[in-house]
Amino acid sequence: MKRILVLFILIFTVIITSKGEEVIKIQPDGTNDMTRAVKQAIASAKSKEIKLIFEQADYYFKPDFATEKYCSVTNHKNGSKRIAFAFDGFNKVSIEGNGANLIFHGKMMPFQFESCENVTVNHLSIDWDTPFTIQGTVLKVNEKEHWMDIKMDTDGFSFSVNKGVIKFPNIHHQEYSSLGNTLTFDSLTKAVSHGAWDANFRAEKVQRLKGNTYRFYGRMKHYPKVGNKINFKGPHGDNRYAPAFHMIRSKNLKYDQVVVHHALGMGFLAERSENVSISNGGVYVRKGSNRLISSTADATHFCNVKGKVIVENCRFENMLDDGTNVHGTYVEISEILDPKTVIVQLKHFQQLGFDFAQKGDELWWVHQPSPDRRVETVFVTGSEVINEEYIQLSFAKELPKDLSVGDLFENKTWNPEFVMRGCTLQNHRARNIVLKSPKKTVIENNFFSSSMSAIFFRGESYFWYESGQVEDVLIQNNTFYNCASSGNEHAVLYITPRLGKSYDKSATYDKNIRFINNKINTFDDRIVWAYNVDGLEIEGNEITKNDLLAPVHPDRPIFDFNYCKNIVVKNNNYHGPKDQNIKTDKASSKEISIKKNKNIHLGKLDVVE
Repeated sequence: MKRILVLFILIFTVIITSKGEEVIKIQPDGTNDMTRAVKQAIASAKSKEIKLIFEQADYYFKPDFATEKYCSVTNHKNGSKRIAFAFDGFNKVSIEGNGANLIFHGKMMPFQFESCENVTVNHLSIDWDTPFTIQGTVLKVNEKEHWMDIKMDTDGFSFSVNKGVIKFPNIHHQEYSSLGNTLTFDSLTKAVSHGAWDANFRAEKVQRLKGNTYRFYGRMKHYPKVGNKINFKGPHGDNRYAPAFHMIRSKNLKYDQVVVHHALGMGFLAERSENVSISNGGVYVRKGSNRLISSTADATHFCNVKGKVIVENCRFENMLDDGTNVHGTYVEISEILDPKTVIVQLKHFQQLGFDFAQKGDELWWVHQPSPDRRVETVFVTGSEVINEEYIQLSFAKELPKDLSVGDLFENKTWNPEFVMRGCTLQNHRARNIVLKSPKKTVIENNFFSSSMSAIFFRGESYFWYESGQVEDVLIQNNTFYNCASSGNEHAVLYITPRLGKSYDKSATYDKNIRFINNKINTFDDRIVWAYNVDGLEIEGNEITKNDLLAPVHPDRPIFDFNYCKNIVVKNNNYHGPKDQNIKTDKASSKEISIKKNKNIHLGKLDVVE
């Protein structure tokens, strides 16, 4: 005990200001683990207002003495988490990084802000000494005999091969059961390779050949190309341990010049929180590193957040999922107990334990077969968690008479206004941004380059159950470069709600999307592909088809509309080897206005019955 106290005094200077704010000045102590000292400093705070000031240096953290608690983390794997900086119930938290590098080892959640207010984090970076991914260069492929030779990168990576079985990352007893999610990258640019497919690879046997070269036996639907880099991150469900920054039930959070170089899940995750801004930072691989991957999931993610979410002047690169995803959550009605009480179910395994609603929240009701929100709303008077999967909700008034088991609730109270401005998103798997908020959304002055769609709208009444019919979206003055390059077919702008079997597939879903004054320079034909939209304006866009990359899905329509109405296409200029066609289904063809476009036409043969 005496030893711990002395260590605490040497590392920290504690000052109580006249306003009652507790200021803790942190300096490196020459050890390779600051975890216990940081934990002690936070736990010993006598004030609910705390400021941590770092001296510029490298700080190392290990999981051995970290705060441990069971956490339900949306879009991750629930379970016991080791947390280095665990802030719970603080009225004010300020962290001045001064350029500090925080370097983690093993399974850790670096920061969690739970039930906190007025949080500011400035000028620091997050990284891991050894990532939870492994990678190499593809040397040979034999599809007939189902093997590929890979020269594995060993500098800074951790894996072992024993009796034909490869295991990684072998850090603090962590071993993945398979290679799992597999993706290839361009060896020069470190971008996802052109035409790449997602794979879930389970090697039947791994044989060491010579030096760092190994032969991987196993069937793949799409084998990688020789010369590409290849990355493995472990099996789905196990490879999302925790975000670098987890915000839950917190308010007024600001990040400035904060960079995540690696995370064992998402970079920044906010759930049931209010007012979040991320500026002048990002999620990307450290300069000079040989790594392909930054965060193993989304760079940023906002689930049932309200107020304003602002992402400005940031850089998001080399994640293994979306740049950002903004959405709500559907729950399904499992049982109607009485006219004012129901039991609802969280349907996706990565939503279990989610804090869906509390007293005072206003809920929308979605009554099948229509996917639209009903006009009448209901107010929650009680929320009782039965277990991670089921919640009992009570309401102020009797529920509508036609409410049915299988219908959905969506939380109206917890949706944000969202702005992304001046950001660069590229070289990563999946979409640049996924948008699902009914409130005002502005996407402007960004640079986008994507392996899937650059901008993606997909509310889902099944599988992920991520809610969010949009109602007011402005996408303007952005640059889109070589987007939708993966093997799966996408578009620069893709609007495609995922409606379950019990829902009307022809009903409109998203509303009022404006795609104006953007510059698009890309190799394939699809620019806008839309389903179930009421109110879509495509105006003033400059579109250029280049020959820098081979088309992946050639001869597709430039604009494609299905079950849409109130469509305006005007003043768009196309520059390419031939004129481009607009395609619609019969219903959408009666709802479209086409004016003053250059080299873009709607022909008789492009209206599908």
